[in-house]
Amino acid sequence: MLIAAIVLAVGAAIGVIVAAMLRQPTPADAPVAIVAIPAPAADGPECAKLSAALPQRLGDFERAPVAEPAPAGTAAWRASTDGEPVILRCGVDRPLEFVAGSPLQAVDDVAWFRVADPATGDRPGGRTTWFVVDRPVYVALTLPPGSGPTPIQEISRVVAESLPAKDVDPAPIG
Repeated sequence: MLIAAIVLAVGAAIGVIVAAMLRQPTPADAPVAIVAIPAPAADGPECAKLSAALPQRLGDFERAPVAEPAPAGTAAWRASTDGEPVILRCGVDRPLEFVAGSPLQAVDDVAWFRVADPATGDRPGGRTTWFVVDRPVYVALTLPPGSGPTPIQEISRVVAESLPAKDVDPAPIG
């Protein structure tokens, strides 16, 4: 009888431990802290429409909650194996580096302008931020190292479906 009680107690303890381990949040469930930056159009109808159309997944990245206070017009995704997020910001200011003659990358009829992380530059392993520059609002997509092309392809599709195209408007040189 004593052995049965011990076995039952040990089994219950193991069950509690296993249940607790299974309920631990995944990296994608952990809130992502996003620093607020100037985003004068983040509360506008264009960003609301884009936000409503954002997908749950961007390739290996799954939508993650944004920590409060969440800046308007933001969203985040995390890969299950890496805690560094993909961050989208809608309604931001035109990037200072975006001047006449800047090289653009077209993905699904969406024009993107790339800005390297100032801390790492163009070295491998650095974060990059891509800006949509041919829509009524600027959209920034910050990618972690090794994220591959899928996040920008997926967001390009959503941008093309959600926001009308317009002529690019870079700042003058100088």
